[in-house]
Amino acid sequence: MSTLLKTPTVLTRVKESYALWFKTFADFPKIYRYNLGGKIEECFLILLDNIFSSLYLPKNKKAEKLALAIIKLDSLKFFLQLAWENKCLSNQKYSELSEKLNEVGKMLGGWKRGLENRANTPPYIDKN
Repeated sequence: MSTLLKTPTVLTRVKESYALWFKTFADFPKIYRYNLGGKIEECFLILLDNIFSSLYLPKNKKAEKLALAIIKLDSLKFFLQLAWENKCLSNQKYSELSEKLNEVGKMLGGWKRGLENRANTPPYIDKN
């Protein structure tokens, strides 16, 4: 009997964002494609890796990996902003990517806070 695991929403959103970036990358100005574009690509792949890895880590190590994912997400948003400011991305593409990545940021922050809250909650002791 096979069980299908449901992909977490946050991972799905990052994959969707990456798919949009992947299509956009083809139109990225050639002069910036392999420096700024390559940096954005690298950030996306590390973000995906960090989120995917945290799914399989023990609970006591997830928050640390999620913190790395959040830092990488912030770097990604910064480099996308640079690309937009230098006219490598259209307003529409930048807006779409930013909207998706802001949603991802909220999800990652919520996941991390949830883990931290559970870690700081004392275990239930039955006094009966």
